[in-house]
Amino acid sequence: MVNPGGSRHGAGVVLAWMGLLLCLLLSACGQAKRDELRFGLASMPVTLDPRYATDAASTRIIRLLYQRLVEFDDSAMPRPGLAHWEEISPTHYRFTLDVPRATFSDGSALTAADVKASFDSVLDPATASPHRISFANIAAIEISGADIIDFHLQRADPLFPGRLGLGIMPAAAISRGYAFNRASLGSGAFEVLAWPSDGELQLRRRSDGVGLGFVLVPDPTVRVLKVLRGEIDMLQNELPPELVAYLRGRDEVRVSQSAGSTFAYIGFNLRDAVTSQLAVRQAVAHAIDRAAIIRYVLDDTARLGGSILPPEHWAGVTGLDGFSYDPALSRQLLTKLGYEAPGSLKIVYKTSTDPVRVRIATVIQRQLKEVGIDVELRSYDWGTFYGDIKAGNFQMYSLSWVGVKLPEIFRYVFHSSSLPPSGANRGFFVSPAADRLIDDVEAAPDLAHQLEPLHALQRQLIDELPYVPLWYEDQIFVARAGISGYRIASDGNYDSLAEVTRVSP
Repeated sequence: MVNPGGSRHGAGVVLAWMGLLLCLLLSACGQAKRDELRFGLASMPVTLDPRYATDAASTRIIRLLYQRLVEFDDSAMPRPGLAHWEEISPTHYRFTLDVPRATFSDGSALTAADVKASFDSVLDPATASPHRISFANIAAIEISGADIIDFHLQRADPLFPGRLGLGIMPAAAISRGYAFNRASLGSGAFEVLAWPSDGELQLRRRSDGVGLGFVLVPDPTVRVLKVLRGEIDMLQNELPPELVAYLRGRDEVRVSQSAGSTFAYIGFNLRDAVTSQLAVRQAVAHAIDRAAIIRYVLDDTARLGGSILPPEHWAGVTGLDGFSYDPALSRQLLTKLGYEAPGSLKIVYKTSTDPVRVRIATVIQRQLKEVGIDVELRSYDWGTFYGDIKAGNFQMYSLSWVGVKLPEIFRYVFHSSSLPPSGANRGFFVSPAADRLIDDVEAAPDLAHQLEPLHALQRQLIDELPYVPLWYEDQIFVARAGISGYRIASDGNYDSLAEVTRVSP
């Protein structure tokens, strides 16, 4: 069990005292007078080019700079972005740009030619875009005038509109080799002013000229001090729970919390002699008191989860929230396998060096020890850790999936054809039953007919347990008093910065 006593609150008191002391040492905690809004980041974007962005920071900031043909509603169902569409046939989708058409930051109108050029560039092998595989089903792209784009597919795909999340770039700029990676030329709410250093990116809001600065502050305690001093105005996520609790008691800031879709899980190597045993994985699942971890470690900033897709997703399963906490059942399962003596079952558990992740892993280590599983915890810097996971060099690990919208994630992660390097089935899960259901989903003629096999698949994954579902992490937003207009998105995007204002005191 997680200790419900003073360790969490004691840490909060210590951090609060240290924060106050440091703030005093650093002089008055008043807000610096600036015209621009400033947003603190734990990591900066790698690129501003929509064709190459794969990290969360790049993806979220690129959404501010470029518009897309398709967006998603609250249930992750595709909805019109720049254009509306019709299905001419199962392999032919026609998109028509809405009028008045969007304009790029240089004043030119966004046309069908720009849409075609953007997707053609990603599909060109010479571009070496990591997103090329997402559009591999496109057989041809044709345009009619300035407004109509026809996508012809090699095979039917009811999910196709949802795949078109690429930011649209000007055809002329693409053809002349414009440096999209450090600058922008999009039709989004913002444009790039400057990227003067690795620690600061300056944007300007096109509607009113308000400046927006993204500032790199890797250390969460320093990030909190900067928002208290008024050196930054906003920050989102990547804060230890005790710092969030501390901020809730401060008058200088407002803390907002909303249900998120980031899915945390424990993965297993199914080629390993120990973790390949279903009963071992079940014993691990029933030994973890997820509710206690959420309450006492995460300070109620998460909710129980049972699948990569949350229940509010159009393909999610209501009531599927994983495993019950039942340590007695865990012991029974281990005894049947012959692991009767305490410590006779040993598992290596890998995680990153992020303090919150290490803390969670340490609690899980203790809970597993209570049922007789001896866990060796190993934490690594992100690059080493993620490299091991991609290489299959693990027995057990914990990670999260962020911003998942399309059910195709199940093929990518669980189908036997997606073993590395062909996909992200890094646990080497091979299941004829799961393969069949994934294939049934993709063979369905429309989204409505995909629901039954999708729901059955998510339940099948609970039965076979290639991973232990943990929880969905909430989105936490912190802003200086006087900042208004920010709406938290479940996937953590920054889109509502287009409407944020600062009210003068």
